[in-house]
Amino acid sequence: MQPSGVLETVLYVDDLATAEQFYRDVLGLEPFVKADGRHVFYRVGDQVVLLFNPEVTRIPPGPGALPVPPHGTDGEGHLCFRASGAEIEQWKAHLEAKGVAIEADFEWPSGGRSVYFRDPSGNCLEIAEARIWGFAT
Repeated sequence: MQPSGVLETVLYVDDLATAEQFYRDVLGLEPFVKADGRHVFYRVGDQVVLLFNPEVTRIPPGPGALPVPPHGTDGEGHLCFRASGAEIEQWKAHLEAKGVAIEADFEWPSGGRSVYFRDPSGNCLEIAEARIWGFAT
């Protein structure tokens, strides 16, 4: 048995309102599910990005709640978004225009470009060409 793909990716944020504003205003994502103080969910292609408040998701579910096990972490996570080479150049200009600092911008030795930056909670975000992992663009 082997999974057929990744369905969802989680990042933990310390301020959901600030994170939601960043992911909307900078990355153009609109939430499709929100629970004040707990989470904000986004569709990105055929996957979902979940932003959780770790202080709340560490609490075990109460009676009658969905039996999702407690989870959460401290520290910065990492998430990479896929883009073409031409789109990466546009993303870099867009991020800079929004006042987002670019931490790294480089071509991988095996081919493909990556641009790295941070969200307001310090999570390391990347926009990269799929060919850095040998996938078609």
